[in-house]
Amino acid sequence: MEFMVLALEEAELAAQRGSVPVGAVIVLDDRLLVRAGNEVIRDHDPTAHAEIVAIRRACRLLGQLMLDRCDIYVTLEPCAMCAQALSLARIRRLYFGAYDVKYGGVVHGCRVFEHAIHKPEVISGVSETQCTKILQNFFSGRR
Repeated sequence: MEFMVLALEEAELAAQRGSVPVGAVIVLDDRLLVRAGNEVIRDHDPTAHAEIVAIRRACRLLGQLMLDRCDIYVTLEPCAMCAQALSLARIRRLYFGAYDVKYGGVVHGCRVFEHAIHKPEVISGVSETQCTKILQNFFSGRR
């Protein structure tokens, strides 16, 4: 998937900034709208996950609160905070790569969409090998 490749590029940039390598892109009508990477370390902001940064940028760019015609591609299963934000933004479809058994909030953990008013379509395991590898490389270098 070409959009997941762009999300992986954003994950690499996040790693270079010292943040956990997670990248996200939001797409509208099959065209790239925004790109974002994890900015937690750079911004000293625990909420600056790639998904949240991308949602903020997309809403500002479109001048609207709802992203109901948009899809998001994320390299890692969103945490509960990000999954709830995706629901509140009315994202149409979520594509994610690596599964997050420990902190995931979609397939694992509290499974936010099972309890949310808006439930985006979820396509998991997209480019899973590449998405997992970038995380493994990042954390192996820190141990």
